[in-house]
Amino acid sequence: GILLLSRLLGKMQLSSKSLSSFCASKKQPRVTCKAAAIAQKSLSGTMASLKKRGKVAFIPFLCAGDPDLETTALAVERLDKIGADVIELGVPYSDPLADGHVIQNAATRSLEKGTTLDKVIDMVKQISPKVKAPIVLFTYFNPILKKGVDNYAKILKDAGVSGLLVPDIPLEETDIVREACSKQGVELILLTTPTTPISRMKEITAKSQGFVYLVSVTGVTGARTSVEGRVKDLVQSLKSVSNKPICVGFGVSKPEHADEIVRMGAEGVICGSALVRVLGETQDKAKGLEEMEALAKSLRAVIP
Repeated sequence: GILLLSRLLGKMQLSSKSLSSFCASKKQPRVTCKAAAIAQKSLSGTMASLKKRGKVAFIPFLCAGDPDLETTALAVERLDKIGADVIELGVPYSDPLADGHVIQNAATRSLEKGTTLDKVIDMVKQISPKVKAPIVLFTYFNPILKKGVDNYAKILKDAGVSGLLVPDIPLEETDIVREACSKQGVELILLTTPTTPISRMKEITAKSQGFVYLVSVTGVTGARTSVEGRVKDLVQSLKSVSNKPICVGFGVSKPEHADEIVRMGAEGVICGSALVRVLGETQDKAKGLEEMEALAKSLRAVIP
C-alpha cells in the first residue's frame, strides 16, 4: 500500500539520544576539498525580502539527474531566469518514502544512469554561482549518515547550498543535523502535515529554518486535480503559532492550484511532480526543457 508521509512523521518514535549516539559512533571522513567555498545565498533573507515587498515565493522542485545532470543544470538556470525565488533539488534515492510514482520513477531513471550524491554536488557547485535563487537540497537521511553529518553539512556549504530538507527524520531527531548545518550556514527546513497536532506544529515551526514546509495532503507527492480545502485552515493554524513563512507543497500542478494557495495566505508555493514529469518523461530533452519552462512560467505568472 501507499506509505503516507504523515504516518512516517507521526509514528517514528526513535529517541534523539539514540540517533546522536549512533552518529557519534560513526567515523566521519575528513573533508578534503581544497577549492574555495562558493558564496551561499540566504534562504531566510530571501523569504524576508519577499515578505517585505509583499511577494510570494515560487519554489520549483526537480529530481537531479533526470533525464541527466546536464539537463538538470540547464533546467535550474531556466527556472532562475523566469523568476524562481528558491530552487529545490531532489537527490535521487532508492527508497523515497515521501514521494509518489512520478518522483519515484524519476529517481529510478536517474540512479540507473549512474547519478550519485557526489555527482549532484559537483553539478550544484557549477551552477550555484550562476543563479540568483538559493538552492535547497532534498535528501533522505541515509546518504547523510554515510557521509557523516558534520562532513555532509560542510560539503553543502562548499557547494553553495542554502537549505536542506530531510523528510524521513522526525522532529526529535533533527537537532544533530540542524546543529551541523547551522555551523555551515545551511538552514534545515522542517515539514508539517494535515495530521500534525497544533501542539506539535508549534514545536516544528520553532525549530524549522528558512520556512515551514506545509504538506498539503495526507499522502505522498504527486499532481492532484485540486487543492484540499483544509489547506487554508492549516495555513492559519501554523500562522497562529509562528510568524515564519509557510510554503505549501505536494499536489501543486496547475496555475489554478498556485493561485488558490496564494489566496489561502501562504508565503510560498512549491511545485514538483508536474515539472519533474514533463522534464524527465519527454523523449526529446530540448522539448522537455521547453515544456518544463512553459509550465513554470504559467505558475510564476499567478504568484505575485
